Amino acid sequence: MSVYTIVFSPTGGTKKVGDCLSQVLGPEIQEIDLTSPAAEFSSFLLGSEDICVVSVPSFGGRVPAPAAARLAELKANGAKAILVVVYGNRAYEDTLLELKDTLIQAGFHCVAAVAAVAEHSIMRQFASGRPNQEDLEELGQFAYQIKAAIETEAVPDSVHVPGNTPYREYNGVPLKPKAGKNCTGCGLCAEKCPAGAIPSDNPSQTDAKACISCMRCVSICPAQARTLNRLLLAGASQKLKKVCSEPKKNELFLS
Repeated sequence: MSVYTIVFSPTGGTKKVGDCLSQVLGPEIQEIDLTSPAAEFSSFLLGSEDICVVSVPSFGGRVPAPAAARLAELKANGAKAILVVVYGNRAYEDTLLELKDTLIQAGFHCVAAVAAVAEHSIMRQFASGRPNQEDLEELGQFAYQIKAAIETEAVPDSVHVPGNTPYREYNGVPLKPKAGKNCTGCGLCAEKCPAGAIPSDNPSQTDAKACISCMRCVSICPAQARTLNRLLLAGASQKLKKVCSEPKKNELFLS
């Protein structure tokens, strides 16, 4: 048996939640990074004894398109999957259901699921500091419940999660990071962009159609040269203020 963390986490919040669960399930954990555009995901062969913590953020109530496409390439062969969706305190709508459907198609046995709150990747004042210590303790305790259920073969045939089909329509957001005058052209953002939206030969540019607004380029830029339009950001923050102000609770699914 091997334990895998399969994660799409452009800014780190989703990985933090997933790692909290996976570290309980096994002493040695292998990582499959879904943000890597160059990886050959079809080369990963899993087995029925393997346990996989599959973690993605919710973008507009959906699984990010690059993550869904790369998950579909995996060959699970009955590997057990713990589904993890992380959202910025607004809502996760159909993300868990889409993730489950994608994993079933790839051959996973979906045994448990989590919808967890983390700091919003764009408007960071929402759910600031989450997952906090209380969140991590709750998630860690749930991981022990999952581990016990797996060891006693008490996991469900297919965990039930909320969501609807057809999935919620999502066409992205108008907030696209752009490079300012501080850009040194180092190319780190182009190398690490999960969507391939930044040309390596001209990293100060952004392909707005390809960009998924994941904020990785903003978070990793050593010169802090990539930013969002302040007026658009302020407008979006005001729009979400009411729905995001009340702290949401994590949701746990096993039986």
